[in-house]
Amino acid sequence: MINRSKFLAFAAGALALAAASAQAAYPEKPISLIVAYDVGGSTDVTARLLAPFIEKHLGGGARVEVVNKPGAGGEIGFAAIADSAPDGYTIGFINSPNVVSIPIERQARFSLDRLDPLVNIVDDPGVWAVPADSPFKTVKDVVDQAKANPNTITVGSTGVGSDDQLAMLLVQRQASVQFIHVPFSGSSANYKAMLAKKIQICATNLGEGLRGEATDPVRVIGVMSKERWKVAPNLPTFADQGFPVLMASLRGIATPKGVSPDIRAKLVEAVTKAATDPDFVAKAEAKETFQPLRVFGSDAFTAELKQIDVELKALWQASPWLK
Repeated sequence: MINRSKFLAFAAGALALAAASAQAAYPEKPISLIVAYDVGGSTDVTARLLAPFIEKHLGGGARVEVVNKPGAGGEIGFAAIADSAPDGYTIGFINSPNVVSIPIERQARFSLDRLDPLVNIVDDPGVWAVPADSPFKTVKDVVDQAKANPNTITVGSTGVGSDDQLAMLLVQRQASVQFIHVPFSGSSANYKAMLAKKIQICATNLGEGLRGEATDPVRVIGVMSKERWKVAPNLPTFADQGFPVLMASLRGIATPKGVSPDIRAKLVEAVTKAATDPDFVAKAEAKETFQPLRVFGSDAFTAELKQIDVELKALWQASPWLK
């Protein structure tokens, strides 16, 4: 007769070994890295630079495939991350303030508490870019024109509630002017519209603005940071020009809530090593890409997102940005 206690002990041991083997084998299939914006935008550039380094530091022949799911200011992509199985095979970039602002302004298909921020990669301040032959050479030029001709200047953004739109609203409030907001599905579409002169100003981020200046007839007229960036010391801040607007986009890797601790730890370790790998840093900060890196871990990432949530809820109560 089979000894029941020995059988149960054997079964438990077998299950434990199987679970350990499954964890050790991760990843056994490709990992999807979701980008909630268009191909060619700043987040897409970061993702495609980072993916091979995540593969390198996960090891074991890992494959990471970038999947673009643009639309609704990032909501489609963020929801795709939140809705995915918590098995470690779907990760994605989440972008502030959109990942925070969207659930504040409307009934969204995701919520921040359904996402697990792992590692932040980029902290990219906002800029305004214009065609090189634009009459706008400074932020004051834009404001003066807006005062003389209200509701005539078009400002493109990556969507309602994006850092681009919120920054535009801050300038409006500080200068007592009114612009025409033109939302796009991502920064690439926004930039192309400015380049084609379908809009007058592209509100975007530093990385994309500097890449544009390096390759296209484009001029960046100001950056929304406390200090000038080391790679572009001649680019004045908005504060330098009399408009103390601070706005930036955090971009970091998240998973859906509920990923097992072992797999989550592997991802955090691999993404952190990838983002601080000297070869990745050199490529990310090169003049061809201009990615303002700021790598920090889960606790700090979560805390910053929660602080942004508090600030944006207060702003929404005082001045809703969705009209």
